Amino acid sequence: MKRNTKITFCAMMAALSAGFMLLSYFPYLTYAIPAISGLFIMVAVIETDTKWALAAYVASAVIAFLLAEPESKLLYVFLFGYYPILKAVTEKLRKPVLEWIIKLAVFNGAVLAVYLVFSALFQISLEDFGILGKYGAVIFLAIGNAVFLVYDIAVSRMAMFYINIVQPKIRKILK
Repeated sequence: MKRNTKITFCAMMAALSAGFMLLSYFPYLTYAIPAISGLFIMVAVIETDTKWALAAYVASAVIAFLLAEPESKLLYVFLFGYYPILKAVTEKLRKPVLEWIIKLAVFNGAVLAVYLVFSALFQISLEDFGILGKYGAVIFLAIGNAVFLVYDIAVSRMAMFYINIVQPKIRKILK
């Protein structure tokens, strides 16, 4: 792919990702939209490389940060936007245990960062987790880790779907 084509393609993926983030204002989509928006960055990783995908992520993160719903944009900026890039880089290591350690460390660090930002901005404390108190945060994080494992598998499957089904059809049209 030529340089100008890469720029255009990554700009389109950034625009789609940032545009999709606007759906985060709909109720109950706070967590799902950033996770799905990151898939556009996954396509940029597949079609170009991690350097170009990182540029697409930065562009989409800036736009999302300006326009999206607060909690969703923090999740996108701190985790879901760049996660497909991190996934591509860590999976090149070909050491599954190390890959998972890195992925889970990044996930837990991102969740902690989002919590700290939200607690500072909106005065959220551990008591706000209800009758479980500080254990509610631990339970929430444990469930989050389980959901993150499912998300990682889903991203892998979506990448394979894109490579095996969508990409050949697009290349056939573009010939």
